Amino acid sequence: MFLRDPETLSAESNLEELETFFYNQTLDHFNYRSESYSTFQQRYFVNSKYWGGSNAPIFAYLGAEGPLEGDLSVIGFLTDNAPEFKALLIYIEHRYYGKSVPFGSREEALRNASTLGYFNSAQAIADYAEVLLHVKQRFQAEESPVIVVGGSYGGMLASWFRLKYPHIALGALASSAPVLYFDDITPQDGYFSIVTKDFKEASESCYKTIQKSWSEIDKIAALPDGLEILSKKFNTCSPLKDSSVLKNHLESTYASAAQYNHPPRYPVSVICGGIDGANDHEDILGKIFSGLSAYRPNRTCYVNAPRNLTETDVGWSWQQLTPIPVPSKRINEIDSDSDSDSWNPSKQNILTSNPDSKSSSLRILLTSIHAHSD
Repeated sequence: MFLRDPETLSAESNLEELETFFYNQTLDHFNYRSESYSTFQQRYFVNSKYWGGSNAPIFAYLGAEGPLEGDLSVIGFLTDNAPEFKALLIYIEHRYYGKSVPFGSREEALRNASTLGYFNSAQAIADYAEVLLHVKQRFQAEESPVIVVGGSYGGMLASWFRLKYPHIALGALASSAPVLYFDDITPQDGYFSIVTKDFKEASESCYKTIQKSWSEIDKIAALPDGLEILSKKFNTCSPLKDSSVLKNHLESTYASAAQYNHPPRYPVSVICGGIDGANDHEDILGKIFSGLSAYRPNRTCYVNAPRNLTETDVGWSWQQLTPIPVPSKRINEIDSDSDSDSWNPSKQNILTSNPDSKSSSLRILLTSIHAHSD
């Protein structure tokens, strides 16, 4: 499990202070077809414990790619700062998640392209605008400044909300929001460059072992019984049908470890400790598996374990391919025999590889928090 720090505990202690409401939300904010005027119940929570009354600020958390309950238990920033500012706290759930589902049920809402067409970020921030105006009227807080807050995709929504609705939000706090990936403002390999940097700083030998492992996987996979060898080597939960499944799993593991490389565990150091601490007789892939098993110990199998799809798995698979395709590119196949520095742009030889993989860099960039919770 992720570290449960004082901020998390602070948030959990305030869950009982939340009131649950539902707003009769418009299905389509931008068109005038008859179905556009349909409505659905959108859930939001309010914490008025610290509310100083009219003119005191409103802190609004914008829900992202999942039911809002999953966020309420890990957000301490709003409750930590509300007493000082005497703020009203509002948490709004993203459409198509949790209890905020149009068309009466998730099955119906996800039925086809017509019903999924209303599942996008532009409609979502328009929802937030309506809810906030409604809440300001309900609490007689028309003059209260609003600060919208979000993290990751929710941070993107917060920044876009401030741009789209400056008359509603005085400011936005966009935490870990990859908005700069758009329009080539940030190098498209920037995320994985940081992942590489984390591993290289933790252990040069670990970094080099990972660097060499990609071509080793390809070499073994090309053998007549190569996939069977890889399946046994990595103790996969079912036989590999393609080496990309293994590569994607390792890539996601490294990215998740780097993204959440916090104390007390420091996952990058755990992985590198497993790799560097492997027996001397282990080959490259044996060392890689040692790192994987150190990161997730006591598993009966690895790589392609069966799992039930969550709302986030289903919803985000639609969102990442339609309204918000972040141009985050994968790194070119590295040269396993190269001694050049990892930042050589002609080599692009950082941790990740597999440019033709069907798995999206965006998925790892924004959803690794949901993919691995241990």
